[in-house]
Order: sequence, then C-alpha cells, then structure tokens
Amino acid sequence: MLAKGAPCALLQAADPLWRARRVSHEVAAVFAAEVDQQARFPVEAISALADERLLGAAVPAALGGLGLGIADLVEIAATLAQGCAATAMIWAMHQIQVACLARHDHASPFVRRWLAKAAADQLLIASVTSEVGTGGDIRTSIAAVEPDGANRYRLDKHGATISYGAQAHALLATARRGPAADAGDQVLVLLPTSPGTLEPTGRWDTLGMRGTCSPPGRLRATLDADQILREPFADICAQTMVPYSHILWAACWRGIASDAVCRARQYARARAARGGGVDRRLADAASRLQQLQAMVSQTARAYAGRGAQDDSAVDLGLAIQLNQLKLGASELVVRIVSLALGICGIAGYQNDGPYALGRHLRDAYSAGCMINNERLREANAGMLLLAKGVL
Repeated sequence: MLAKGAPCALLQAADPLWRARRVSHEVAAVFAAEVDQQARFPVEAISALADERLLGAAVPAALGGLGLGIADLVEIAATLAQGCAATAMIWAMHQIQVACLARHDHASPFVRRWLAKAAADQLLIASVTSEVGTGGDIRTSIAAVEPDGANRYRLDKHGATISYGAQAHALLATARRGPAADAGDQVLVLLPTSPGTLEPTGRWDTLGMRGTCSPPGRLRATLDADQILREPFADICAQTMVPYSHILWAACWRGIASDAVCRARQYARARAARGGGVDRRLADAASRLQQLQAMVSQTARAYAGRGAQDDSAVDLGLAIQLNQLKLGASELVVRIVSLALGICGIAGYQNDGPYALGRHLRDAYSAGCMINNERLREANAGMLLLAKGVL
C-alpha cells in the first residue's frame, strides 16, 4: 500500500520539469561556480540529467524518448539556467541537434536506430556548424564530403567553435555536398565519435559560458552514405535549427535573468528588513523579466502553431519574429542582470557571496555573440523589404 502523499510524489517524479528543477537546484547550482572558474565541463549536472532521462527530451516517444515539444523544452532550459547557464546551454544545444535529426530524417533506418540508442543510453550530440574561414556564417561551408571508395566518404573540417565536442558521443556537422558543390549547397552529417575524430586546435578561456567548453577543433572522419542526411541543410536550418536555437537560447537567457532578479529580490528584502527602504529598481527589473518571458513564450507558441506542425510553414513573418526574439532577448538579459547588480551593489559584485552576479553578467554578454546581432538586424531588414503588408 502506498503511503499517504505517495501518489503525488510519483506524479512529481514522472514530470520532466520537476526532474529538471531537482537537477538545477541540487546539482547544477552546487557546481556552477566551480565549472565557471575552471572552465570545465559540468559533468555532474549532465550526468544527473542523463540519470533523469532528460537528454532524450526531444527524441520521439516512439523511439524511447520523452517526445517533448518546444514549449516544454523552453521551460526545462530556463529552469536549468537558473542553476547553471552553461549546463542549460549544453542541454539546449543537444536538443537542437536531436530535433534536426528527429524532424528531418526520421525515415532513415540509420537515424532512427541512432536516436533510439541516444534515448536508451542518454547520448550527447554536439554541433560542428561553424568553420574557420567562413566569417561565422553557418550557411556556407569550405569543407566538403568527399568520395572515399564504394559508398564511403571522408570529411576534414576545421570548426571555429565546437561546444562540448570532447564530451559528445556524436557530432552533427555541416559540409558541402561534394567537392564541386557551391559553398551554400550543404548537407548535415551524423558522426558517432571515436578516438581521433576531433582534435582541439585552440583553448577555451572566455569571459562567460566557460563551462560549454567550445574551443576550435579539427574534425576528421570517414562515413557511410546513410550518415548523410538526405534533406538539404538549407531546409533543416530554416525550419528547425534556427527556430530551435533562437527559442531555446532565449529560454536559457530567461533563466539567467530570472535567477539574477531572484537574488536582487532576496537582497532587497534583507535590506528592507534592516530599515534600508525599498529599491524601486526591483520593479523595473521584474517588469523587464516579464517582458522577456512573454517574448519567449509568444515566439514558442507561434512556432509550435505554424512552424513545428508543418515544416514548410516557417514563413517570412515567423522568420523575422524568430530573429527579433534572439535580438531582443540577448539585449534584455544584459539589462536585467545589470539592474540586479545595481540593486545588490557590492554584495553582487563579490564572487563568493549569496548575491554574487558576476557569472550571470558574463554569461549574459555571450548572448550577443551567438550569431552576431548586427547580422540578424541586416537579415531582418532585408526580409522586411520583401514582406507584404503588416507583419
């Protein structure tokens, strides 16, 4: 017989968001400062996510995953970022790669087998879309998939930043379709890792997001034809990779801002209890946080309603909205954390106290670098010239 309250406990344990909260508060937050200081992979938090079966969140339920949609993924990413932004960003980037496989090559026996194995064994997938020499444009490639015998190919690519590549069980890499293909004629290639697949060519000693462990690296691999996704990368990028990236990155920034406001509120309460009065900036920070939360939720709903149900439905208006989410969220998170730091003052400036906000601010500044904001403004301006009527 179940003890009183046991059914409620069982329901909680089955809830992915509840499990994510536990990982965030009990594991990720505990090691966040150490991960940041040492610029090391958050192995404890990622292992805890695997134990909770949360690495398979975006894997279809039919293949053994949780089959979660974008709205649920947003809440988990934001929750994890409240504890450790690097952990949240790694988890989010992994889900982006899973979604690209699950939504675009789900009929491939190789991809289906790999996704089922990824869910069963809680495998981690990293991305190799950036490349040295392309100026940060993931929609062009220098490296090409080159024939290497009957039904065999080879790939040699120098990635500009490869987040958690050394810890990943597989890599999803972009390349030109062949040696004679144009720079924009790209495919995605799924490469299970093995010793020697990826060689670091630099260090990762950065201002923020230090735990993502994203140094440049040289990728060398041989592969079979079924490891090359059949759908062009241009379609995968527009319909899944960019939307999932902008929405889940923004969810991570929402989590950073939420924890910063929480610390500011705790400091303000303690100050008020000592007779120090009320800091009106807290209301401003809370209002901007609500604005950020609304931006993320509205865009996720728009994508789920139009883009996620029909791969061809990421139209001009939605594309502009997705870019605007990235632009607005990346700037709002810096503003919110800066307000929180102003409220906490020297207590927030100190790295070893309960109100420390230095890590939050440094992580927030990474948002503007993840796809340059000016490039997105230029893209939106160009799309607005093509748009008809009011978007």
